[in-house]
Amino acid sequence: MSVVTEETTQPCPQCGADIRADGRFTLWCASCDWNVDPQRPQEPEGRLERAQRALARRYGDKLLAEVTAGQALQARRDVPALLAYAIALAVHATTMVLVVAGAWFLASGWGGLVPGVFLLLMAWALRPRVKRLPDDAPVLRRGQAPELFALLDEVAMVAGTRGVDAVVVNAELNASVGTVGVRGHRVLTLGMPLWEILTPQQRTALLGHEFGHYGHGDTRHGMVVGTALRSLATWRYFFAPTADPTMLQMAVNVVSFVPYLLVHGVLRLLDQLTLHATQRAEYLADRVAARAGSTQATVQLMDRLLVIDSAAMMLRREANQASLRGRAAAVEARLAGLWQRLAAYMASIPEHEYERQRRAGALRGHSVDATHPPTHLRRACLLVGETALASVVTNPGRELKIATELADARGRVARQILRHGFHD
Repeated sequence: MSVVTEETTQPCPQCGADIRADGRFTLWCASCDWNVDPQRPQEPEGRLERAQRALARRYGDKLLAEVTAGQALQARRDVPALLAYAIALAVHATTMVLVVAGAWFLASGWGGLVPGVFLLLMAWALRPRVKRLPDDAPVLRRGQAPELFALLDEVAMVAGTRGVDAVVVNAELNASVGTVGVRGHRVLTLGMPLWEILTPQQRTALLGHEFGHYGHGDTRHGMVVGTALRSLATWRYFFAPTADPTMLQMAVNVVSFVPYLLVHGVLRLLDQLTLHATQRAEYLADRVAARAGSTQATVQLMDRLLVIDSAAMMLRREANQASLRGRAAAVEARLAGLWQRLAAYMASIPEHEYERQRRAGALRGHSVDATHPPTHLRRACLLVGETALASVVTNPGRELKIATELADARGRVARQILRHGFHD
């Protein structure tokens, strides 16, 4: 399946150089960078947000300088990481204090009933929340997809860690790893739209990157610090002042103002302390991706992620067309070939759009996301030094078996997108 494209050439309004134009994408000039990033996000207005962006930018540049100088990136347990763990433990200890105090009040008799119940309810509301498997997405276990899990185990071995206990398939243009339940079962969340627009080696690189987070201990997403961040976010929500308050709500705002500032400050501090470790973890995960799927496939994966918005736009268009033509019949009619049409559309994206996204990313730096290094820096780190060959190579037979194991999930996700729309 192919996509018909029609490129034209026109002069740049700024420098007069010839511009190759594709009506589906932004018109820009490669000679003078005219209109290279027309939707560049504004710098955050808040002083703390600007400081976070500046710190992330400096640290990203420092990491790149280390790699360029031939220094090996290694996971570190430095002072900020130790402080982050100490703060996270203090957060959890606060919840335990509420439990103990509430129980003490209840044990003291009827006079302590009200404060005891109140403290226990607060402790329950602010308890560390562990993630659970979703109810609305396909979940695959080892017995259901032996070939897929065999591939995951091979990639995990390259990362120096163990495999996962379950694979959650959803409709996102993303992939991630995490833990669920109090026992910390490992889960890979695999966005089917992302999986379908990658080549087999790019998929292996993607899996290598995700397992790299396990292998190098991503602090922010760990059990201790991760649950503390979620608890602090819950506390901040409870103490947040009410907008346009009544007289009673205004009084509550006054009482909760100091606790809100305290919780907000601790949350920002914990966020800052884990920022360096999180950025370093991304670079380390990229190295694992290169060892698993090859440097070339990892670079291609990053380029594909640069144009991920095009995939989102195409899926929204597919869902809109299905909704305009009536529900059940239109969904079933467009269901066949959805993933092939998506892959064909992504394959038709011209090289000059990739180049525009690379240059736009370099201009934006950390203005979009301070926790992840900019793609152009990650790409540059990969291209420094010796090129890695793939440690895990699939073959057509294996790819067919994995596709068969994912067939039911592919159909369910496609039907979900066409029925309910695509939401990125």
